[in-house]
Amino acid sequence: MPQKPKNPYKRPDAFTKAAKAQGYPARSVFKLEEIDRRVRLLRPGQRVLDLGAAPGSWSMYAAQRIGAAGKLLAVDLSPIAAAFGPQATVVQGDALSLTNEALAQFAPYDVVLSDMAPATSGSKIADQARSYELFMRAVAVAEALLAPGGAFVGKIFMSEDFVKARDALRNLCEEVRSIRPEGTRANSVEIFLVGLRRKAAGKAG
Repeated sequence: MPQKPKNPYKRPDAFTKAAKAQGYPARSVFKLEEIDRRVRLLRPGQRVLDLGAAPGSWSMYAAQRIGAAGKLLAVDLSPIAAAFGPQATVVQGDALSLTNEALAQFAPYDVVLSDMAPATSGSKIADQARSYELFMRAVAVAEALLAPGGAFVGKIFMSEDFVKARDALRNLCEEVRSIRPEGTRANSVEIFLVGLRRKAAGKAG
């Protein structure tokens, strides 16, 4: 009898099986789908920036939602094998070190997505700090490239830095929601901060 995988994140579940059946490389697609459904995030013709796009589920979903009239820039340090359609461009690089100019191909963006997460080190404090750093980088990119009225979705690990992260997004957007999608594993510390209606220049704070 084959052994069960020891890593709980490797165990197939309903979301993993559904993602595979629908042609998505990862179960994370259902997290974005739920957020989209709850806040009406994505629409045809939008320009979308996806940070931390590998293995590609979020970008695949976003490309389908924005359609041929939209534009998508997918960015990740790892190579992305998934196919997104002609409306998408893939950039392999580190979102922490790429300049805003390198990320601005289709700016201003209507939506900035960040599913970036640190490679876990075994140190809870270090992983939380790294997650906060990635989240704040995504917020900085949104501050530079997100259009007025646009939306932001970013993943962060729950920690003592959560309030600072939420407040930073409140400075940028008129409304901020905390969403833990149904597809999030029970033992995960991740949560998504969603910023709606990016403030016009001069209204931040």
